[in-house]
Amino acid sequence: MPLPIIPTLALALVICLAVYRYVIHPAYISPLSKIPAAHWSAPFSGLWILYHRSREEETPTVHAAHQRLGPIVRLAPNDISINSVDGGIRTVYAGGHAKGDWYRNVFSNYGVMPMFAMPDNGVHSKRKRMLSNIYAKTTLQASPALDAISKALLDDLMIPRLHELSKGGEAPVEFYDVFAAVTHDFVSAYIFGLKNGSHLLQEPDMNQKFFRDYKARQRFQFWPQDLPMFTAFLKTIGLKWMIVPKWVDKANADIEAWILKMGDDAEATLKQIAEEQHKGKPEDYPTVYAQLRNALLKESRAKSDADVSTEQLVQQQRLEVASEMLDHTLAGFDTSSITLTFFAWELSRAENRGWQDELRAELLTLADKRDAKAVDALPVLHATVMETLRLHAAIPGNQPRVTPPAVTLGAPGHDISDLPAGLRVQAQAWSLHRDPTVFPNPDRWHPGRWLDATEAQHKEMSRWFWAFGSGGRMCVGSNLAMYDMKAIITAIWSTFSTEVVFDEGMVHRGGYVAEPIGKDDKYLMLEVRELL
Repeated sequence: MPLPIIPTLALALVICLAVYRYVIHPAYISPLSKIPAAHWSAPFSGLWILYHRSREEETPTVHAAHQRLGPIVRLAPNDISINSVDGGIRTVYAGGHAKGDWYRNVFSNYGVMPMFAMPDNGVHSKRKRMLSNIYAKTTLQASPALDAISKALLDDLMIPRLHELSKGGEAPVEFYDVFAAVTHDFVSAYIFGLKNGSHLLQEPDMNQKFFRDYKARQRFQFWPQDLPMFTAFLKTIGLKWMIVPKWVDKANADIEAWILKMGDDAEATLKQIAEEQHKGKPEDYPTVYAQLRNALLKESRAKSDADVSTEQLVQQQRLEVASEMLDHTLAGFDTSSITLTFFAWELSRAENRGWQDELRAELLTLADKRDAKAVDALPVLHATVMETLRLHAAIPGNQPRVTPPAVTLGAPGHDISDLPAGLRVQAQAWSLHRDPTVFPNPDRWHPGRWLDATEAQHKEMSRWFWAFGSGGRMCVGSNLAMYDMKAIITAIWSTFSTEVVFDEGMVHRGGYVAEPIGKDDKYLMLEVRELL
């Protein structure tokens, strides 16, 4: 029996339109068709890159694609990666391309977006202006609070503990745990005040539990971040646990409650200061919390004619401030502890022993190891930190943005014009930091490249250096990170020598965050010897 003509033609038309839209146009007609595809399926489907993201393999996978295909590659129908300064990060990040939902999906806290997750550049810039002054290098180096925090955490807690371990014949020290504790205590002290922050150096059991839970929950970030609708659907029908264990939500809630308490304690400190009209110890002043809290209060009063008390306004903005402070605390400790762990690994390996000796000789020239300006000016210290940030960037993975209309992307000679709006475009520090024309022998940890470079070479390396991002969305806490890392390094290696005992976990995880991968609950075990 012959098929009805009209339904048959309609079906054929639908099939032809589908073939045109999903095969012919993306592969041959779209401006993106000119971009080399990282995988044969990339023009038609996002499954290939989603597979690698789900397995935390995206960073090395995309890097390999750039090595094969050049500075611009296509990862999915509307997803591209760039690996250049000109036509790349200068256009996208310095050019202010907006952030998409990828950030909001997992970096919101208490249901409120911090500035890191804000898609609108104008709103982000306004928030950043409220906070940038307290993170300026001149402010940090002259801060009595940070000087006192450094003494309390490093001189009075961390160094005495390492002394005990070096003399007591105990097992080698797990330095990732040490760095997680000291950086969390350091950052939270500057944000909330020393007495209101964490005390993980003094509570090693709590530190290890928090740290292991915090790192483990990151393994499940892919689902709500890259597949939010699928994750929400499973949650609706009660099956979210199949992809995200229930303990992950509990861990997130516990972290939120912990940070919220720090904020409430900081608010109590400010109330006490107002009543007594005396700031008390500088290290106990909640510097970052107070800065944002007061700026938002000023903004609220300017917008409202109502006679609302300070207490009411503080309560109204409580979660907004808490969300921002949680983001600063966790991002600050996580990235710095990762960098310090890789720093300690490189410096403690037998082949880099000469650099440890050279660094120590430089540190011992300091008249005052807590003089922040003098510490920051040490060339070998700076070179070893910069080289660690280059080779072992804590955030080496993709940092996506959304394209505006008719944008041109790609390095000169590889550029593609008139790309449509709404594309996901990303760059990654891992690849930018491994361009052999800028960083010869890029997989080698070699601080000398920063010390021996000509002015032109140094300028070019700095253009490609992307450990803290670039443009208006560049990490607001980069100066604090350099301050605390250099202070911690100075305290340790001016007092001790270190040697690797166990480092089988010291390989990068290939996702957004490049933490070491632990083995048998170990990451980096170092033998610590006190200097004579």
